[in-house]
Amino acid sequence: MHTSLPSAADGIDFSAQLNEQQLAAVTTEARHALVIAGAGSGKTRTLTYRVAWLLSHGTPGWRILLLTFTNKAAREMLERVQNLVGAQAGSIWGGTFHSIANRILRTHAERLGYRPGFTIIDTDDQKALMRALVKQHVGKQTKSDPFPKPELLLSILSLSVNTDRDWEELLRADYPMLKKHVQTISAIYDDYTKRKREANTMDFDDLLSNLLKLLQRHEEVRSMLQERFLHVLVDEYQDTNVLQEHIISLLSGGKNTSLEAVGDDAQSIYSWRGARVDHIFEFAEQYPDAEVYKIETNYRSLPAILEISNAAIAGNERQFRKTLRASRPGDGKLPSIYPAPDNKTEAIYVAQRIEELLERGEKPSEITVLYRAHFHSLDIQMELTRRRIPYRITSGLRFFEQAHIKDVVAYLRLLSNANDETAFRRIVSSFPKVGDVSAGKMWDDWQKARQEGMIETPDVPKRQYAAIAKKVNVPAAARPHWQAMLDTLDALQPENHELTPAEMVACVLQNIDPYLRAQYENAEERIEDIEQLSRSLPEAENLDAFLSQVALLSETDREPLTQENDKVTLSTIHQAKGLEWNHVFIIFLGEGLFPHHRIINNCNPAEMEEETRLFYVAVTRAKDSLSLSYPRYNGHSYEGQFCPPSRFLTSLPPELYEVAEY
Repeated sequence: MHTSLPSAADGIDFSAQLNEQQLAAVTTEARHALVIAGAGSGKTRTLTYRVAWLLSHGTPGWRILLLTFTNKAAREMLERVQNLVGAQAGSIWGGTFHSIANRILRTHAERLGYRPGFTIIDTDDQKALMRALVKQHVGKQTKSDPFPKPELLLSILSLSVNTDRDWEELLRADYPMLKKHVQTISAIYDDYTKRKREANTMDFDDLLSNLLKLLQRHEEVRSMLQERFLHVLVDEYQDTNVLQEHIISLLSGGKNTSLEAVGDDAQSIYSWRGARVDHIFEFAEQYPDAEVYKIETNYRSLPAILEISNAAIAGNERQFRKTLRASRPGDGKLPSIYPAPDNKTEAIYVAQRIEELLERGEKPSEITVLYRAHFHSLDIQMELTRRRIPYRITSGLRFFEQAHIKDVVAYLRLLSNANDETAFRRIVSSFPKVGDVSAGKMWDDWQKARQEGMIETPDVPKRQYAAIAKKVNVPAAARPHWQAMLDTLDALQPENHELTPAEMVACVLQNIDPYLRAQYENAEERIEDIEQLSRSLPEAENLDAFLSQVALLSETDREPLTQENDKVTLSTIHQAKGLEWNHVFIIFLGEGLFPHHRIINNCNPAEMEEETRLFYVAVTRAKDSLSLSYPRYNGHSYEGQFCPPSRFLTSLPPELYEVAEY
């Protein structure tokens, strides 16, 4: 039996603000609960009200752990909870797996051999370090016998960590052409791990793997956290990898801890980066006392679109069967399928439809074109450009991945951690006549000066960087820049007070302003970006907190759309998950294109079911209209090929759509 529901006079009328299925999930007293929340069914609302329910029934915020996959999701849920219950929401432990891992490791990383104040290196820093190690171990490469690129080496290593598979086993299975390099790769990986340790840094995979090691090896820490958290809530449970699942199990393993996992098996589309849909299917096996709740009322799409959505996923054998039902009334308009004569005509058709929508007053940002692979967007990009219809491609650089932003952050990272080699190399590599070799020699000199006590002495609170100007051998052309760098590092730590992160950013900008103006054609735009940097983040207590936020945001969040960049969106379906638009066009729905020919040839039922889920994710992005199309002749093939419609189209009952003419 549930406890009595608070009335509206008590602050929140749960029964009035939630539908019956949501209410059951929000008010459950089950120790282990799995909530299957269909697309557009109010998953975020359900989680938000679950937290509010717990708070309103006496659970302190600091005893609730909310794990999400993006900072945006965490912020949105915590802001909604605060609007519902007020200030008590501020003590909730809410954030991404990586940010929660960072928070715990800030207190306990020394148990794993780290020194206080470790820094986080992001993807670009990883590439820079790996690039230097490849050069060190391999030397000059030939075109006839190339060594794998740093990006590929990092990808293999990351996948091995997140799937709990030995990297060599993974390489031999998925990259057999690299077997001859196994010994060299092993040495590079060993050095990569060693260099990170020496620099007192962690990459994003380290955050999760180190948290897991901490929980597994240190019972006192595990017990303390298990006792702390009475309720663990997990968003997008279908996307968890092996590390995340183990972490969830350990953190929720207290004798009084409840676990509620929310997700949708029908939207599990990330196996290629380590996500395991098995976790959501096997939840009831892992927790035999689990209650399973389904939420099937869809608040996003018109009924006709939901008919297509339900039919799209119906063929999958392994699933939690559910039927999405529309809360919106229908307008009688069916989704359309357009069999274009060729890929060029398909692009013209889609662009003309978009043009008609814009002429009717639709906002560009409410229109999207989705596709299975990036090259599918080539024709529509050209056609939209020809018609002067503004568009954006979601694969553009994230804000914190831009070179000029990373330049600024490198100064602050080096100030925070004088052992941070990637930050040091990034700064000095921007100097004239400083290449990889010179940067390496400068780093060695920097290390010697530090070891001699000229930097970071324990008994001297302020480091005097300018004093070591002559201790590092610097090319003549770079000496003014080197001196400016040291002066800037000293200026970042004045004797009479401590600068805020915002003041530090302004100080660094003053130093690199001439470099930006000499290096970039759009220097003014880049300078404006830097000026906005400190305002882009929640207020940080100190430099370490600021750097942690920057690193975590750079990995998970994209720059949000604003009125100034209101454009039609072109996106792969994988990147569109979690988003919605009024009008959705899904293109290149040809057999061999989507589903991909590799999936068809592999004859693996699990892979085809994931490909089906990918189609389901695509169609459930649409709110008001859905257009499906494919080219009967595909000119993007090597010689061109006639293309039958995708099985995802031919499996749809014909009464659910209309065939478009052009």
